[in-house]
Amino acid sequence: MAANLDKYLDLFRDKKAFAHVATIMPDGSPQVTPVWIDYRNGRIAFNTARGRVKDRNLKEGTRIALSVQDPDNPYRYVQVRGRVAKVTEDGATEHIDALAKKYMGVDKYPFHTPQEKRVIYEIEATSAQGM
Repeated sequence: MAANLDKYLDLFRDKKAFAHVATIMPDGSPQVTPVWIDYRNGRIAFNTARGRVKDRNLKEGTRIALSVQDPDNPYRYVQVRGRVAKVTEDGATEHIDALAKKYMGVDKYPFHTPQEKRVIYEIEATSAQGM
């Protein structure tokens, strides 16, 4: 069952709030990475490059956790647990450009390299708690 994120949607849609995404390494140890986020298709979404650690740790169905702190009020946050619902390269370059606009105020993601393949992860939240 999907978790209700309604009172936190501003953190995903409007604010320059970073999510700290936790994945599990093949040896069972945790790995945490800050990422830019948004909310699309009723899911939390983030973008990364193929081959990075989080990309290697994630596939559709993988369990994942993340936390997001309100940049305007550090005592307001949400922690989310869920599953990777969708992984796609379709539209991923446009998505990272849109995130760059939101977070950096630029039209194009400035760190893109020609050999880099971008990928979008959509997360279905199954539980959420916060303040």
